[in-house]
Amino acid sequence: MSRVKICGINDPRAFDTVIEAGADWVGFVFFPPSPRYVTPAAAAALSGRSQSGPPRVGLFVDPTPDAIQAAMDALPLDILQLYGRIDDIDALRARFGRPIWRSVGIETAADLPTDAMGADALLLDAKPPANATRPGGNAVQFDWSVLSDWRAPTDWLLAGGLTVENVAGAIHATGARSVDVSSGVESRRGVKDPTLIRAFIAAAKAA
Repeated sequence: MSRVKICGINDPRAFDTVIEAGADWVGFVFFPPSPRYVTPAAAAALSGRSQSGPPRVGLFVDPTPDAIQAAMDALPLDILQLYGRIDDIDALRARFGRPIWRSVGIETAADLPTDAMGADALLLDAKPPANATRPGGNAVQFDWSVLSDWRAPTDWLLAGGLTVENVAGAIHATGARSVDVSSGVESRRGVKDPTLIRAFIAAAKAA
């Protein structure tokens, strides 16, 4: 049974659905160019709708310690998911005392990480298109066959272009034990669809 992260939660109905449907992580995007962006205060209000449920993951791009601190001051994030430039991952872990997931853009086998890059887990996402305004959440899928001979250096999650229709195949093709979806469970850009959220979680856990 694969674990599921639903990322880019930005409204109460989506948050409640993620909790009810049994997701393993819920993700908040703290990156303003994203259509799924939430402020720390908004994320805290959403998270406060349930005192239980899955760990809360904060997604940051080219993060500064102050930006992470601002989010942590608003709500107790359980995991930090980082894209882009990271000056000192060990210092961030020491300061915030949270596991760190590092996102890696994949296009060919040469892009696959050979070490953990200082992270507690890696998130394998497709490299963004040339005109993209954000490093992830672009509904782009990479060639899963490049993972066939890869030896994962640490825990990892599969992301990039996953949908209700292809997640089971992706899990079978890659052996992923954890998957991450955002745009693949949206009715329109930036708007989560409760029906798709439930269907995606069910499909991934049945695979």
